Amino acid sequence: MKTPEIPLTQDLVLVGGGHAHALVLRKWGMNPLPGARLTVINPGPTAPYTGMLPGHIAGHYTRDTLEIDLVRLCRFAGARLILAHATDIDRKARQIIVEGQGPIAYDVGSIDIGITAQMDIPGFSDHAVGAKPLDIYARRWRAFLDAVKTGSVAPKIAIIGGGVAGCELSLAMAHALQQSGNPAQVTVIEAGPQISGVGGRARHRLLQAMHDAGVTLRINATVEKIEADQVILGSQDPVQSSFTVGAAGAFPHAWLGQTDLPLIDGFIETTPDLSVKGDPSLFAVGDCATMPFAPRPKAGVFAVRAAPVLHHNLRAALTGGARKTFKPQKNYLKLISLGGKSAMAEKFGLAFSGPLLWRWKDHIDRTFMDKLGNLPAMPAATIPDEIALGAREIMQEKPLCGGCGAKVGGGILSDALANLAPLAHPDVVTGAGDDAAILRQPGGGFQVLSTDHLRAMVHDPVQMTRIAAVHALGDIWAMGAQPQSALSSLILPRMSPVLQARTLREITDTAQEVFAAAGATLVGGHTTMGAELTIGFTLTGTRDTMPITVAGAQVGDVLLLTRPIGSGVIMAAHMDGTAQGRDVANALEHMQQPQSRQADILRDAHAMTDVTGFGLAGHIQAICAASGVRAEIMQSAVPMYQGARALSQGGTGSSLLSANIANAPTTGITDPLLHDPQTAGGLLAALPQSAADQAIRALKKEGLEGWIIGTLHAGQGPITVT
Repeated sequence: MKTPEIPLTQDLVLVGGGHAHALVLRKWGMNPLPGARLTVINPGPTAPYTGMLPGHIAGHYTRDTLEIDLVRLCRFAGARLILAHATDIDRKARQIIVEGQGPIAYDVGSIDIGITAQMDIPGFSDHAVGAKPLDIYARRWRAFLDAVKTGSVAPKIAIIGGGVAGCELSLAMAHALQQSGNPAQVTVIEAGPQISGVGGRARHRLLQAMHDAGVTLRINATVEKIEADQVILGSQDPVQSSFTVGAAGAFPHAWLGQTDLPLIDGFIETTPDLSVKGDPSLFAVGDCATMPFAPRPKAGVFAVRAAPVLHHNLRAALTGGARKTFKPQKNYLKLISLGGKSAMAEKFGLAFSGPLLWRWKDHIDRTFMDKLGNLPAMPAATIPDEIALGAREIMQEKPLCGGCGAKVGGGILSDALANLAPLAHPDVVTGAGDDAAILRQPGGGFQVLSTDHLRAMVHDPVQMTRIAAVHALGDIWAMGAQPQSALSSLILPRMSPVLQARTLREITDTAQEVFAAAGATLVGGHTTMGAELTIGFTLTGTRDTMPITVAGAQVGDVLLLTRPIGSGVIMAAHMDGTAQGRDVANALEHMQQPQSRQADILRDAHAMTDVTGFGLAGHIQAICAASGVRAEIMQSAVPMYQGARALSQGGTGSSLLSANIANAPTTGITDPLLHDPQTAGGLLAALPQSAADQAIRALKKEGLEGWIIGTLHAGQGPITVT
C-alpha cells in the first residue's frame, strides 16, 4: 500500500544560526516532523563556533575549521535558508520581519541570534570592532593581520575589557603577531581593579601568561573616546592602537529593544521550557536570552546543553505534546586558550594549565564541529525486488537535479521538435530552435514569446522565484527584446490553505518585484498542487527591429559571456551535501541577479543566447550551427564559480551532464564544466572585437562583468579548445 502524502500544515521558523539551532537542525534532519515546514533566517551561510575562535585568531585553525556550514545543515534538515537579517517581529500576526524581503510567517518560532560587543563609546563604530558577532570580528582580524605582514599598518592592538574573553583574545592576537615576525604590542584595558570572570588561581595564571606574551594590562581605566590610531582614557595616557576590539561584556542586538518581547536588560526573558514569557509559540535560547528561573553567565555551554530540550519542545509545540524543563548545571568547566597551544582549565576554584589541556580542548571542539560537519548519509531509495525492465537502472542513476539539471536531454528534444508542423500562421516569423519564438506585431515591430519552468533547487520559494524569473527573462533578454508581460505556472507541494496563502504571497510578491524591475507586468497564471515545488513563467517581449537570433554570428566575431559557469555541479553537490555553503550561497546570489543592463549593452550583438541547460559548449555550438561558423574557445578565459572546479575534479556532476556530453558533436573538449548545465546562466553574445571591448568597458563602468572567451572562424565543425 502506498504511504499517504503528508500535507504541510505548520511553519517552524528559527531566527539565527547559533549553536543550539545548529544542533536542532542536525536532530531534525535525522528525524523530521511530517507536516512541518522548517525555515532558518541567518545573515550568512556559515556561523562561527565560539570555542574555536581564539584558536583561529592565533592561527591554529583555518576559517573553514571554525565555521558551521548552515547551508549544508539546512539542506540535511530539509529547511529553507534565508540569508538576511531579521529586524523585527510581529507576534500578533506571527511574522518575522526580514531585511530586503517580505515578512516570514511562523506558527512556532525560536530566536538564537547571540549577542554583540558593539559599545556606546564615541568613535567605536568608526574605529573599532566588537568581538561579537564573531564572524565580523574574525574577518576584520584576518584583514588586519595581512596588512601587518605587508607593513602597511603598525602591529598595535587594544582590547577594551579585561574579562575572560578579552584576555583570551589578547593572548591569541599576541601569538599570531609573534608568529608573523612582528613584536606583540597588545594592551588590555579594564575598567575594574582586576581581571574579571575567574577565581584567584585562574587570574594569577592568566596574568602570568599575558606577561610572558608581552601583553600589557591597564586597570581602573575608563575609555572616553576611540580614534583611528589610539584609545583615549579618562585619567591615563592614551593607548596607541591600529586595531581596537571591544570585549567588555555582552550587549543585546538593538532590534530586540524595538519589539514587544519581554526583556530583562535587553535580553529575551524565558521560562523553564525555554519559551518566551507569556508566549508559548515562541522560544529563545543562547546568549540573546536570559533565564530568571536559573540565572547563568553568557556561555556557549548552556546553549549546547539547551539544544535537546529545545528540539523536544519545538516538536511538542507543533504537535500539542508535553514539554520538558531545562535545568542548566550550576558549575561548568571553563577551558581558556593561552595563545599558543596551551590552555587553562578552571572549575570549583581550581585552575590548571598546560599543553595537555590544549589537546583536551582541541578534542572537545573538533568533536563538536565533526558532529555538525560529518552528517549522516541519508538512506537510498528502496528498489522493489520485482520491477519493470529498465526501471532499476534508472533508479540507480544519480538523483534528479533541480533547475536546468532536470531538463530532458538535447537529443531527445531535437527529435521531438523535428516533428513539429511547418510554420502556418503569417504572423509567426520563427518557432522552435531559438530562445524565443518571434511574431510580427500588427502595428509594426516584433514580439517574442518564451516559456520556462524550474524544479526547485532550494527550499525557499522566494529565492526560487527570483531565480526562475531571471532564468525565464534570459530568453527575452537574449533576443535583445524588452520584457513585456508574464504568466506564472506554479506547482506547490500539498499544504494547508493557510500555508498555500503564505507561499503564494511570497511567490507573487517576489515575481512582481523582479518583473517590474525588468519593465514587465505579471498578468496572471495558473497554480496547482503536486509532488514538489515547481515555478515557471511564460513571457512576452517586444523589439522594434528584428530580434537577435543565434543565426547572425559572423566570421571574426568574438564570444562574450556575462556570468561564470559551474552552477550545475555546485547545485548537484548541494543536493548530495558535499558542496561548501559559501560556494552555494555565492552561486545562488549570482543566479538571482537580473541581466537587463547586460542585455541593453549587448542589444546590437550579431547573435546571442543565454547559457542554460545544455551547457556552455552546447549553446556555443547552437550559435555555430545556425550561423555556419566554427568556434575556438580559450579554456583559461572561461570564468568559473568558486568551488566548481574542485567539485568537478572530484567527480561530481549534474544528472543532465552525461546527456549534454553525449549530444555534443565529436570534439576535443575534455572539461566536463564546459558541458555543465546552467540555471539562470549568463548571456553569450557574438560580436566584433571592437564592439566586445566597448561592451566590457560599459559593463565594468556599471559594476558588472563580462569575459571574452573565444573567437569564431570560417567553416563548420566541433568546438576547439585552446
